[in-house]
Amino acid sequence: MSSFQIIIGSMLGGSEYVAEACEETLTSLGHHVELHFQPDFAQIPNENQTWLICTSTHGAGDYPDNIQEFVSDLKNTDQDLSSVKLLTIAIGDSNYDTFCYAGININKLLLSKGCVELSPLLTLDMSQDIDPEELAQAWLSQNQDHL
Repeated sequence: MSSFQIIIGSMLGGSEYVAEACEETLTSLGHHVELHFQPDFAQIPNENQTWLICTSTHGAGDYPDNIQEFVSDLKNTDQDLSSVKLLTIAIGDSNYDTFCYAGININKLLLSKGCVELSPLLTLDMSQDIDPEELAQAWLSQNQDHL
């Protein structure tokens, strides 16, 4: 099976719950999974890995504090990331015009660095009456043939 690195961007903990639900689903499908609550670009394996980005958007479309250094290092790297498969879950509130900007922007950045997107990014709207963990797990299960 595949090896997943779940990279979490979270201010209030909601993204962490979604990431842990994804870990549960991926593990049950037989994949190896590592969670990165304080992602450090230099420490996250990228050779033949699948990166699952799970991030909220903070403020005026900003990245959560815990993932800002990762994004900065990513922007400044010349490293070829073409062996990295990519999935992104963006969490936001559609009442804001910066809905899911952090997830959308990191997804674009990773694609520009050569990552291969396995499925279009998933947006979760927290202004709706939803169970974000359940939706993320269902999305992974629906895409399991591509994982």
